[in-house]
Amino acid sequence: MNRIKQLFEKKKNILSIYYTAGYPDLIDTVRIAEALEKSGADMLEIGFPYSDPVADGPVIQASSKQSLDQGMTLNILFGQLKELRKNVTIPVLLMGYVNPVLQFGVENFCKACAEVGVDGCIVPDLPMVEYEEFYKGYFEEHNLSNVFLITPQTADERIKKIDSLTNGFIYLLSSSATTGKNLEVGNTTEAYFSRIQNMNLKNPTMIGFGISDKQTFDKACAYSNGAIIGTAFVKAIANGNIEQNVSDFMKNFKG
Repeated sequence: MNRIKQLFEKKKNILSIYYTAGYPDLIDTVRIAEALEKSGADMLEIGFPYSDPVADGPVIQASSKQSLDQGMTLNILFGQLKELRKNVTIPVLLMGYVNPVLQFGVENFCKACAEVGVDGCIVPDLPMVEYEEFYKGYFEEHNLSNVFLITPQTADERIKKIDSLTNGFIYLLSSSATTGKNLEVGNTTEAYFSRIQNMNLKNPTMIGFGISDKQTFDKACAYSNGAIIGTAFVKAIANGNIEQNVSDFMKNFKG
């Protein structure tokens, strides 16, 4: 069974951490993954940088630019990830935009993910209809979960379709803004989260965008199977000792 499915079967309040491959230094990708597992992360999302991000706020955009300036490519990333499963046992997803995947070749991308032990992918701008018609077979052949995103504006009909195509989890964006804004669970957001809960989807959900501390993490977990932290973590590892920075950051979510 895919590691993602195993995780959701045995654990609640899952903490997933996003970070940008090749940041702060090009060689830090696997080092950060190892430090995160050691410090208690349940799942990882490794972003492959792209020059024209759609959903990323300024912090993640800056990390992507720095990574690209240092030479990060998908070929280099997959070369680094050959070392991933020596010390990392938790689920790992790759997250990024569709253009680099198309240039790499979707079938080649899925094959490379499987070879290095990646469990799933989040490609926000991959159209659902194209995934279903052209690429679903490649993902299934290589036991990869393809994670779709839902926003407060997503219609029930589309959510049900996403649920039918999902074999991992569904990513609930807390808002339609870019990453890095603080989560505010007002009446509108609460109604949105409750609407999703009441749909009784077959797949688990994870909430992302605006999760930055224990308080916002706990709020998100009240409405889902867990939460994803990106911007706050990317900020935390910008300078200094990677292992110490990771350990200090993760202590905020314990207890």
